[in-house]
Amino acid sequence: MEKLFLYVLVLCWKIIPCASCELSNITIVLEKEECSTCMPVNVTWCSGYCHTKDPNMMYPHISEKQGVCTYTEVTYETVKIPGCAENINPFYTYPVAVDCHCGRCDSETTDCTVRGLGPAYCSLSQD
Repeated sequence: MEKLFLYVLVLCWKIIPCASCELSNITIVLEKEECSTCMPVNVTWCSGYCHTKDPNMMYPHISEKQGVCTYTEVTYETVKIPGCAENINPFYTYPVAVDCHCGRCDSETTDCTVRGLGPAYCSLSQD
């Protein structure tokens, strides 16, 4: 019985850290169409997994709200992008996550679709 308890404890210990929604460091690329360069910056953003379930097969009449790892609070930082013409505002403001949780994706402020081009994409480097 002790071995079974130990196996369950180890299994839970392995699963719980992987299932957490927490701040993580990522690099995003900032760009302005009017400027000639892309600028990478390090930011914190929410990353991880949230408990979800798909009740469609068992209980099709029950609507389940799926949780995603999203921000609770953000701050905004501003940087100066180099390579802008004199008549162009070189400053760019971007969000930085302060706190994360598992909740509904707010489509008013967030792109809730399947992953797009990614945070390191720079259209200026494309020919």
